[in-house]
Amino acid sequence: MEMVHEYTTPIWIGAVAYTAQAWGDPRDDGMWEGWLEFVPDDGGPILRTKRETAQSTLGALTYWATGIEAVYLEGAAKRALDQTRVA
Repeated sequence: MEMVHEYTTPIWIGAVAYTAQAWGDPRDDGMWEGWLEFVPDDGGPILRTKRETAQSTLGALTYWATGIEAVYLEGAAKRALDQTRVA
């Protein structure tokens, strides 16, 4: 696993601010899977999305991560929170 990008704008869920990070992991076929993690400033559990993308190289994954805007991150954080509630 490798963190490919950390976002500077916090994502708020209720009263808790989260730092968003893009992570990736190489697959056996050479592709890279990417997902997002949200680290809370209050020490609570980290939220993690399911796979958000698959890219051909680490460079392509990094490029994808740097193009994500805040509105996408907000939606991804809500999906990650919903997935945590179901689990």
